[in-house]
Amino acid sequence: MNTWAPAWVDALTALLVVLGALAALIGSFGVLRLKSFFQRVHAPTLGTTLGTWGFTLATAVQVSFERGQLYLHALLIAVFIALTVPVTTLFLMRAAVFRARLRGEEIPVPGADEPPRD
Repeated sequence: MNTWAPAWVDALTALLVVLGALAALIGSFGVLRLKSFFQRVHAPTLGTTLGTWGFTLATAVQVSFERGQLYLHALLIAVFIALTVPVTTLFLMRAAVFRARLRGEEIPVPGADEPPRD
């Protein structure tokens, strides 16, 4: 097992970690800036998914170099998150719509004001 990595491996790993952290940070700013739950739910979802990909790619690059073979186990985490986050977001949105309708709020139906397609 190697105890050191060349500068390009460390630079690529650092770049991927910084990009992942920036994506997560920008997504978290969306929670602060957007007004309603329905607007707020999108920013952290996208930021988290992109941030996870950055971190897992950095892990795969660094560990692959250290072990001397391709290491893709970490990518399973990103695939799992990429598959489950949209489903979880959909359930959260449906629950929020249901609760808003119980409170008597008017929730617009997407595409209801568009003319029918031929």
